[in-house]
Amino acid sequence: MKGPEGKCAWTVKIGEKGQFVIPKEAREMFDLRPGDSIIVLADSKRGIAIPPKSHFVKLMESIFEQGASKDGDE
Repeated sequence: MKGPEGKCAWTVKIGEKGQFVIPKEAREMFDLRPGDSIIVLADSKRGIAIPPKSHFVKLMESIFEQGASKDGDE
C-alpha cells in the first residue's frame, strides 16, 4: 500500500517457523540483499521495527561511545 512520498505499508504472513518474507519492494527500497544482516527492535507497547541497515552502524557507534564514556568515568 502506497502512502505519502517515501512511505509504504505491507502485510506479511508469519510462517510455521515464525518467519516472514520482507516484500520485494521493501528489499529494493532499503537495498537488502541475501546474506545481509538486519536489526529487529521491539517494544512491548509500540511494536516491532526493522530500521534501515544504515541505522545499525549508527546504533553500534552510539553504544560503543556510551561504553567509552562510562569506562572513562571510573
